[in-house]
Amino acid sequence: MRLPCLLAAMFALAACHDQANGGGAGVREQITAVGSSTVYPFTTIIAERFVAADPEAKAPVIESTGTGAGMKLFCAGIGAGHPDIENASRRMKAGEYRDCAAHGAAEVLEIPIGIDGIAFAESKRGPRMALTTADIYRAIGAHPGGKPNRARTWRDVNPALPAIPIQVYGPPATSGTRDALAELILMRGCDAVEPQARALSVRDPEAHHLLCTRVRDDGAYIDAGENDNLIVQKLQANPDALGVFGYSYLEENRQTVNGVTIDGVAPTYDAIAADRYPGSRPLYIYVKKAHLDAIPGLRHFLTLYAANWGANGPLTRRGLIASPAAVQAQARTIITREIPLDPAHLPS
Repeated sequence: MRLPCLLAAMFALAACHDQANGGGAGVREQITAVGSSTVYPFTTIIAERFVAADPEAKAPVIESTGTGAGMKLFCAGIGAGHPDIENASRRMKAGEYRDCAAHGAAEVLEIPIGIDGIAFAESKRGPRMALTTADIYRAIGAHPGGKPNRARTWRDVNPALPAIPIQVYGPPATSGTRDALAELILMRGCDAVEPQARALSVRDPEAHHLLCTRVRDDGAYIDAGENDNLIVQKLQANPDALGVFGYSYLEENRQTVNGVTIDGVAPTYDAIAADRYPGSRPLYIYVKKAHLDAIPGLRHFLTLYAANWGANGPLTRRGLIASPAAVQAQARTIITREIPLDPAHLPS
């Protein structure tokens, strides 16, 4: 009887380890993360600290794919062939969760890591713009007033603005930053400009979203990809243009770019933390619970995140804005108790 018992134990061990061994991809010993370019530098800092704490640990592999593209990779399954962590500059959507659940990843930890702002920026040699959300909607919205957008200069949008071409370098449609731009900035501007918008948001939210969040595709808004540092470089080369990226990149590049005031509020740490700046948003990481036992060091990686996201910590020095104390405490509880998210309240 000893041989069958030994074989049973071996199979049980293999099954446990096989949580990170899907699709014939083999056993994986390093942590992998995909997703938001905004969250990427913060997760990279944690990866560096993870290796510094244990030089024998495998260096985590962190990829900047954009939130939307990262969700597709993250939700495609469990096992060694699929990422452990999704960096996200917005909440997971209900449809993305259903995709995760359909592929065996129904138990997912949703961990808020801090706050960011959608910053508009210009070169230090730029025109010193001060905008409203209505200005931005009229400039880059696809159909302000229900008609195709024909504005060519900022003065066409608002007579008080300079007569320079509208050129806005920003994130692609797969980016969580693009989603936040649409929902936090464009939608607010749309509601201020379009007479029917507020009523439509109650009567037909889907139609309201379509009206308010589409971005023009005639060259005024320029998809600059997922590399936010490239946008900074483009602003240096084209001082009349504006760029859109996370606050952390503005903070990192203060020597070359200025933040643009929106609705009278500059994108500063204090304004974003107090939710006074129009583009304030929470940032997240999502983690597969099934991978916590399978991937060496994954639990410790999450503990390191929680130890470093506070005010005056290394992540805030890199540009992250610390969450309120109650949110930080809740996030730590999610990590320590390994509490999966409740999909009932996810956005559609």
